[in-house]
Amino acid sequence: MLSRSSFNLLNLDDYSCVIDRFDRLDRPRIPRIMTVPGILTEFEDDNCNITKENEMDQVSDVVSSVTSERRIIVSNQLPVKANRDKETNKWVFEFDPDSLVLQLKSGFGSDVECVYVGSLPVDVDPLEQEEVAQTLLDKFRCVPTFLSVEIQNKFYHGFCKHYLWPLFHYMLPVTRTHGVRFDRVAWQAYVSANKVFADKVMEVVNPDEDFVWIHDYHLMVMPTFLRKRFHRVRVGFFLHSPFPSSEIYRTLPVRDEILRALLNCDLIGFHTFDYARHFLSSCSRMLGLDYKSKRGYIGLEYYGRTVSIKILPVGIHMGQIESVKSSSRTAKKVEELKKLYGGKVVILGVDDMDMFKGISLKFLAMGQLLEDYPALRGSVVLVQIVNPARSRGHDIQEVEDETRKVANEVNQRFGQDGYEPIVFMNGPVSTEDKIAYYAISECVVVNAVRDGMNLVPYKYTVSRQGSPELDKALGISEQDGRKSVIIVSEFIGCSPSLSGAIRVNPWNIDSVTEAMSLAIMMPDNEKRLRHEKHYKYVSSHDVGYWAKSFDQDLERACKEHFHKRCWGVGFGLGFRVVALGLNFRKLSVEHIVSAYKKSNSRLILLDYDGTVMPQASVDKTPSKEVISILNVLSNDPKNVVFIVSGRGKHSLSKWFDSCKNLGLSAEHGWLTRWSGDSDWESCGGSTVDAEWKKVALPVMEHYTEATDGSFIEQKESALVWHHQEADPDFGMWQAKELLDHLESVLANEPVVVKRGQQIVEVNPQGVSKGVVVESLIASMHSKGKPLDFVLCIGDDRSDEDMFEKISSSVVNRGIAEVFACTVGQKPSMAKYYLEDTVDVIKMLHGLEAASTQGPKTTGVSFETSF
Repeated sequence: MLSRSSFNLLNLDDYSCVIDRFDRLDRPRIPRIMTVPGILTEFEDDNCNITKENEMDQVSDVVSSVTSERRIIVSNQLPVKANRDKETNKWVFEFDPDSLVLQLKSGFGSDVECVYVGSLPVDVDPLEQEEVAQTLLDKFRCVPTFLSVEIQNKFYHGFCKHYLWPLFHYMLPVTRTHGVRFDRVAWQAYVSANKVFADKVMEVVNPDEDFVWIHDYHLMVMPTFLRKRFHRVRVGFFLHSPFPSSEIYRTLPVRDEILRALLNCDLIGFHTFDYARHFLSSCSRMLGLDYKSKRGYIGLEYYGRTVSIKILPVGIHMGQIESVKSSSRTAKKVEELKKLYGGKVVILGVDDMDMFKGISLKFLAMGQLLEDYPALRGSVVLVQIVNPARSRGHDIQEVEDETRKVANEVNQRFGQDGYEPIVFMNGPVSTEDKIAYYAISECVVVNAVRDGMNLVPYKYTVSRQGSPELDKALGISEQDGRKSVIIVSEFIGCSPSLSGAIRVNPWNIDSVTEAMSLAIMMPDNEKRLRHEKHYKYVSSHDVGYWAKSFDQDLERACKEHFHKRCWGVGFGLGFRVVALGLNFRKLSVEHIVSAYKKSNSRLILLDYDGTVMPQASVDKTPSKEVISILNVLSNDPKNVVFIVSGRGKHSLSKWFDSCKNLGLSAEHGWLTRWSGDSDWESCGGSTVDAEWKKVALPVMEHYTEATDGSFIEQKESALVWHHQEADPDFGMWQAKELLDHLESVLANEPVVVKRGQQIVEVNPQGVSKGVVVESLIASMHSKGKPLDFVLCIGDDRSDEDMFEKISSSVVNRGIAEVFACTVGQKPSMAKYYLEDTVDVIKMLHGLEAASTQGPKTTGVSFETSF
């Protein structure tokens, strides 16, 4: 039983008490709701300070009342319509057949139950909320979120519609008269609303069995609340709006919070590759995360979890449109429209009234068409259906005023008795009437300057496919063939999927005008071919196909949940879950010191950059603290200590000159020195064949010149191209190109070309840190020093070779204690990890203390041929 207020279930630091500043005193108490038979949910306490003991009382899941699979579908609005019964004055509800979140159920099997979480399109009196909630749950499997009027206004009309939505459509609030600037209070309302939605999900979700699917930009921080409460909850998110380029997105003051919240999902979906690419670029530039593509799937590694990326545009509900096409009401409306517009070519537009739909630009193009082609006057009409605006404000009124003004100017100039070039229809218009208009129109124009998807062309295509009822009303037969023409803006999500459409730049009035002219004069056979192409795609990629595909990918993305250990880290909206393999654990200082004290023959291998030296440090010279630790460890007669680095011998010799008993391995093992008094020896005693450098160096110099911020590091055995200071995206692209280029020109040379952490490196064949480890262990065994303790620490891809060789040595040589440890929580061949260089130094201090407790020595030199 849930025993605490839903507002207190997930206290996230600064955001836990933001609800207070809105309506603590006048907010109605959230009702006690029977979620399923026998499960009573209580909300009792509004105190923002929750103790750990209280939090532990929270139930971890809610058992479903049925045994079927369940999907928790979360959207800003529930898929229901609400009206007051005039006789009883009670609320009456019915499903909204036009709701996308209701239609997507067609993609699930009959054994899948959908539970919907969202807000109602009407305000419900607090005294009625309990009864309404119970009715919606019992009859519609809907769980309503009752937000106060103040939070609703600041959340939806404030942050969502007047800040986030314009920004995601590339409109920056440069001045107060052009958009709404970021408002911290509105943002806190957004967080508060998302928390309420998450709390409602927690009332009904079984985190071990159910899948949660969150929809659209209204709920982008909700995944963090769910992930903090249930570390293994299975969460998918689909963004139905555009995701802007990183240059636009980075202007958002809470950009990191939103990105990290989305990364608490298992799967993130986008309509187009462009939107996904912009999201990935933002993650790369702002969070330093790079994506990987494997077997057709794109994923981001985030603290041991793989966040998958899905790219698939949503479709329409074919069954609904086919049903409406077959109705007598639709056929009757078609007959009326055919008489009304008899002998005229009808061009159709169906758009919401908002600033991005480009309606006035469409009207200007219509005026230009009649100006350039006088013969079309009186024979072509543009019917514009305008759906009601989804928000309110002076900006909407300005757009409507301008649209009407342009329409009136065109009608006054080109109108005649009985002829109005632009017919402006204010909605709402019923689905039957819209399909009737689609059926009689020769062309549809979708002229938005920016839109996430827009399904109007899809609905138009299916409507033009006809039906026996529509064919009869239109006076055509199936043998006449189906035909349609679509003019679509380049800047909307459906454009890439409509390969037969006429694509236009809506800002170029002449271009849209020519497209209209082409559509009107296009031969019928061409129209049929374009229609067939579109209908084949639209009918096979409907909303059911989209939902099923997303659901399958969500299941695949979550299949590793119970094969990893998970725990939460971070505060506020920076919270995330660290997921690691069952055998992958943090290296305990106490454990390794205990093993260290019991051993008599030890090998300690340390990478340098990123291990004992932070990657971000500009000055790479080791500190006095590091030098002191290494001297103590290397002077212990039971120890052989090596720095195994990719750096050149000159840097390492200079930095560690005072560590006389410290071994050094430079250039990933090409050169090795057992102590300060020994000579450098090359791998296998061979010399460097420098001929390949004459081929590789000019290629690298070309890419360095073309990539600002990149540079070349020349080593005795290798060449390294660095791009960490270059633009992240461009540097990565150039690195891939350079890798391909070098592999091609060096195909017959005895070298290996590989990518590392922001580098491309060319090394002689047979040289790696793994070879160094293998040789060191073999040499020590051959000289009568069989090892009983090995510690190996590194942070890079090249260090994985060491971990792999050490793992095999455990089997082959029976080493008692082996500690292969990576720096940072990430997939690795190592069994242990330490968080960062601070943890590494702390652990080494533990070993230093253990060494100083033993017998003192002036140091022992152990050399061998390498």
